[in-house]
Amino acid sequence: MAKKATPAKTGGNMKNFEERLERLETLGEQIRKTDIPLDEALKAFEEGIRLAQTLENDLEKIENRIELLMNSADAPADESPDLELFDDDARH
Repeated sequence: MAKKATPAKTGGNMKNFEERLERLETLGEQIRKTDIPLDEALKAFEEGIRLAQTLENDLEKIENRIELLMNSADAPADESPDLELFDDDARH
């Protein structure tokens, strides 16, 4: 029986942003445990660093894309965009 490709996977082994962020949070929780062996903590830390770097790169790409869209020729030059979605107050 052939395995189905999961929608969460993109480009081979790459998981989507949310899954990688969740994994990073899980690794952080594991590292904070006092009963974790040092070698496991180190492996979790190394994986966390790699994940954090890929997440940071993805965020940079997203920010660049948003900036490009905001500065496109179709956007009115005299009107500032409504970025309420990104305000801290809007999330509460």
